[in-house]
Amino acid sequence: MSYTPSRAMGYGCLILSMSMVGAYVALTKPLAAALPVFLLAWMRFGIGAVAMARWLKKPADEKPLSAQSRWLVFLESFLGNFLFTICMITGVSMTSAVSAGVIMSAIPAVVALMSWIFLKEKITLRVWGAVACGAIGIGMLSLAKNTHGDAGGAHAANAWLGNLLVFGAVLCEGSYAVIGKKLTAVLTPKRISAVINLWGLLLMTPMGFYTALRFDFGAVPANIWLLLVFYALAASVWTVWLWMTGLKVVPAGRAGVFTVMLPVSAALVGVVALGESLTLLQAGAFAVAMAGMLLATLPGRAARTTETELPLN
Repeated sequence: MSYTPSRAMGYGCLILSMSMVGAYVALTKPLAAALPVFLLAWMRFGIGAVAMARWLKKPADEKPLSAQSRWLVFLESFLGNFLFTICMITGVSMTSAVSAGVIMSAIPAVVALMSWIFLKEKITLRVWGAVACGAIGIGMLSLAKNTHGDAGGAHAANAWLGNLLVFGAVLCEGSYAVIGKKLTAVLTPKRISAVINLWGLLLMTPMGFYTALRFDFGAVPANIWLLLVFYALAASVWTVWLWMTGLKVVPAGRAGVFTVMLPVSAALVGVVALGESLTLLQAGAFAVAMAGMLLATLPGRAARTTETELPLN
């Protein structure tokens, strides 16, 4: 039988999942500099497939999937794994970190809007307030980084395309959250993680294999291979399982608020791992973002009684 976490544990899983996403997004720059994008993505899904091989086994109590559920599993991988990986890695490499942070701050609003449209979830004023706090916090964070001139070395000619790709990743992330909520009703988090990763591997294999035939693997330093293993396990296994576990007990619209941790975590990795300074404005941005999460996780009595979680039409 599948385990159903408590609401508090669900919140913790969502926070940890998006924090890890932000961490590995920040660390894709050295990976993308050493490995072609398609090869990097292909090896990520391959490592994930090996790590989750046992999760592919169908539990005895799992009911047969409907045609709609099978289609949603494919879309979850195509949008949330395949396209998100390509858009995010390529986009971050072409635009500045400041621009990427501002664009990613739209994720909570996109998730809330999609859950309202497709899942018919009623988004309360407190959740919209949390979305606003997240956007304000990341906007402040980006402004703080901009005062230090952190342009990321992006070329102006390519920045617009990089920004467009990052926004594409935002839409993919929103779709991933909404579709994932639907899938948690019919599949366990482990099964969802393993199956959508396998689809990602199949989709990426033609381009990844072609790139591998022309790539000099011996030129890649050992530290890049270690970083690749962490990236693959975090992106394909840990973050997906944590996110799906949280979605079992948290409405998609409310869960979307926790995506604010993605750009916040990416900035923290820059401070801790890359030696950037933490200014007063940056600290204020984190405080606003955390206030938004508290607003979402401590709903009033009206929010408890009015939240609904209906299926896709």
